[in-house]
Amino acid sequence: MALTPQDVSRIANLARLELSEAEQASLLGELNGFFDIVERMRAVDTTGVAPLYTPLSAVQDVVLRLREDAVTEPDNRAANQKSAPAVEGGLFLVPRVIE
Repeated sequence: MALTPQDVSRIANLARLELSEAEQASLLGELNGFFDIVERMRAVDTTGVAPLYTPLSAVQDVVLRLREDAVTEPDNRAANQKSAPAVEGGLFLVPRVIE
């Protein structure tokens, strides 16, 4: 999938970028190089290859350091909302800005 200069111009417009002709030409080469790499990666047969959660898994056993999902902080809602101008039901009340 090769991009054209018109594609780069459209992408720049969508991204709200103002690029000179030289910058567009440079970006065209970089983007096409990126898509070449993606196409080469797609061509590799990965049937039967398990996905890795870290590249280190390919060369060594990695143990995930997971922690127990437990509450470790006290509930400070009341103290945090003490300085709020308006609170109701544990929620901050703010003025309506859209009518």
